[in-house]
Amino acid sequence: MMALRQPLIPFALLLACLPFALIVTLAMPIGPMYWDHYIYLDAANRISDGQIPSVDFFAPVGALGYYLFALWQKVFPNGSPLLLSSWSLLTVTAPLMALVIADVQKRSVAMAYGLLLPFLLFSILPFNTGEFYPYPGSDGFGIYNRQICQLLYVLAAALVFVRGWKTLATVLALSMLGLLFVKVTGVVSGVLLCLMAFAAGRLPLRSAIASGLIFFAIIGIVEVSSGIVSAYVDDILALVILNDTSLLPRLLQAASLNFGIVLACGTLCLTLLGSNITTFLQKSQALVAKPGFSAFGKFADQPFFWLGSFVLAGLLFESQNTGSQAFIFLWPLLLAIMIDTLERKGPSPAFAVVAVLALGAALPSTAIVAQKAARAWIGSVNNTPIESHNLKTMGAVSIRNILELRAQRIRQSYIEDRPTYEAIAKAGELPSFLLYSDFEFQSLWLETTDQAVSALHAFEADRKVRFETIMAIDFTNPFPWLMDRHAPKYIAIGADPYRAVPAPGERVNEAISTVDVALYPTCPPTTARLKLLSLYEPALTKNHSRITLTPCFDAFVRRDFLPQ
Repeated sequence: MMALRQPLIPFALLLACLPFALIVTLAMPIGPMYWDHYIYLDAANRISDGQIPSVDFFAPVGALGYYLFALWQKVFPNGSPLLLSSWSLLTVTAPLMALVIADVQKRSVAMAYGLLLPFLLFSILPFNTGEFYPYPGSDGFGIYNRQICQLLYVLAAALVFVRGWKTLATVLALSMLGLLFVKVTGVVSGVLLCLMAFAAGRLPLRSAIASGLIFFAIIGIVEVSSGIVSAYVDDILALVILNDTSLLPRLLQAASLNFGIVLACGTLCLTLLGSNITTFLQKSQALVAKPGFSAFGKFADQPFFWLGSFVLAGLLFESQNTGSQAFIFLWPLLLAIMIDTLERKGPSPAFAVVAVLALGAALPSTAIVAQKAARAWIGSVNNTPIESHNLKTMGAVSIRNILELRAQRIRQSYIEDRPTYEAIAKAGELPSFLLYSDFEFQSLWLETTDQAVSALHAFEADRKVRFETIMAIDFTNPFPWLMDRHAPKYIAIGADPYRAVPAPGERVNEAISTVDVALYPTCPPTTARLKLLSLYEPALTKNHSRITLTPCFDAFVRRDFLPQ
């Protein structure tokens, strides 16, 4: 019982248990867009080759998540790639959260647990708060978006609860660095949270200056040593050009997808304003009568301003995402609002209203993540592991028999009726509107990839050659990792041609033209694959010949490897 009085002790014990789930390769139930996290395998393989994200290859997000995954994969080579990619951020967030808890527990153990338990839930259960498919399965997509939300949670907890200025400066600087190097849009939300805290006087000037110095010093060191920061900026600018759309529709979409949370927070803001209207008017009059930083800080330090700024930060981030743990960072603020209301109003009807609205904003995310985890892992009892020979830990996936049977039937249709599916793709449509979320698509992709690797090995054995550089004309390229080979430099990973693949320049075309083999999946042809083919094929026409590798993969083989 004494150990429970020190939240850091159960925190450390729980983290110490995680490696036991990574020593063996756990079979994960397949889920929608499951292939998204295979990007980490491609990135880790490139990093092991000495390639630097953004410098040597175009990446849709920052490098930190890739480096952390590569590190954890070295330590836990048998770990599930999904768990490794999801949990590796704990390398950053766990120490920072420990600093927050150490500061808060000095005043209240209950408050410390109130911050720690939700953090552990969202960090350990690798699931999004949004629903993208009706059938239960693992959320293998949106991992870096989830990681941003977890970093924002730590930042919010520090800004709201931490009192030691040195601790606050440390957590602030390292959290903002994490946000920057995981996904730059997270920095925008983080800056909003910090500006609110600074305006309200909760972020002391010395903490802000110290954290800024740490932040820019580390950025300078990283840039001088690797050039990754300026290269990352170039990638961001390229992405901005590719995704040049109006912000307002995206904000409305984010609000509609998270309508329950936004509605609860909006109602709570109005409730807090109404219950504190006298204080609001007094502070407004004091600011008008005697303008100054002190008066402005007192005016800004009101719960409805805090909540409004946090919601805006969440909407801005969610407007750029597909899949995350949306708005989980509201919890530290909502907890503080409930504590403050209880201290001022006591166990009154006014407190009950605030508590109901605050919990109405916080509990849905918790319930959704817990429910999705339970459905996926309990339902996987009826799953069957996918058979593979060449997929390493990537192949540790299970699926229902009926869906596996459907995948085999659809595969036959893709092969026999390929002209039909090519016509559908050329018309700008997919065979199914939710194709990438369909479990049978994800299962079939794994199986056809396994067959393609076997075919490559057979080709090499027959010709007595070895392909050293392998690329895929597809969203993800795990082939170099699967075959212990190399990926060509400068080619984008996470290749969504509509959002994250700039038009190839001279450097990219040169890399493509010298690749040993480029693999093109055809089960089925899709709009994205056709778009990628149109981008890359011109560089493959000079030195490569297209062959049928398997019924579901064509290959552009460098002519040096073919009979004259």
